[in-house]
Amino acid sequence: MKQQDFLVCRCEEVTYNELMETASRTGCTARELKLRTRAGMGYCGGRTCRPLVQQITQKLEKAPHTRVTLKYQPPVRPISFGDLGGGEE
Repeated sequence: MKQQDFLVCRCEEVTYNELMETASRTGCTARELKLRTRAGMGYCGGRTCRPLVQQITQKLEKAPHTRVTLKYQPPVRPISFGDLGGGEE
């Protein structure tokens, strides 16, 4: 697997390459990148991918004064995988 092919957002299956291409092509902010690719909009609410999405846009950003950090929104109530899967009772 190449570096560009690894999944950054597992929930929405967004790859590093997809994020880099979108950010380079559009010159968007972290929030715009999130909306364009859906990275950080999955079940976990961006807990795993949010920092990397922000780093990508900061690296390519032309005007740092326009930087807007991504909002982190955890689930309303954490739930275990056992409860999700309806395990045996």
